[in-house]
Amino acid sequence: MYGDGPVFKAEGASFRDQPYGRELPQGLWTTGLCDCHQDGHICVQTAIMPCISFAQNTEIVNRGTIPCMDAGLIHLALGFVGCCWLYAFPKRSRLREHFALPEEPCGDFWVHLFCTSCAICQESRELKNRGADPSISWLSNVEKWSREKVTPPIVVPGMNR
Repeated sequence: MYGDGPVFKAEGASFRDQPYGRELPQGLWTTGLCDCHQDGHICVQTAIMPCISFAQNTEIVNRGTIPCMDAGLIHLALGFVGCCWLYAFPKRSRLREHFALPEEPCGDFWVHLFCTSCAICQESRELKNRGADPSISWLSNVEKWSREKVTPPIVVPGMNR
């Protein structure tokens, strides 16, 4: 359904040639799960309407294949019955796959079960720190990258045995 490629695909230059390629910790989250204070806007938005923050993240992580409105409505509906985390934790797993991030501080399922709002905030910060702006659509991000001639960071795959 999603393909095997990373969310962001480099065109032309390699990841290491990017100006921010050396600044980001490879294979590590750029912020902690409880660092919500680092982005006040996303923290307040997620506290009031987590379905909006989640939907914005989902659209970026899925390269626009799941529209923001659809993801938000599904999250909201599941929130009314107390199980929005069931829909949210696979998106965290997908984000981690794209950036080769560890499953920290515990499994994605548990993070979203016990700390859904913190997880959504962390995922949003991660996307921002890695070159995507969740507050605008996937297509708007692609246009912005094209206009600025910026290639978003890509996953540097590890060695397999």
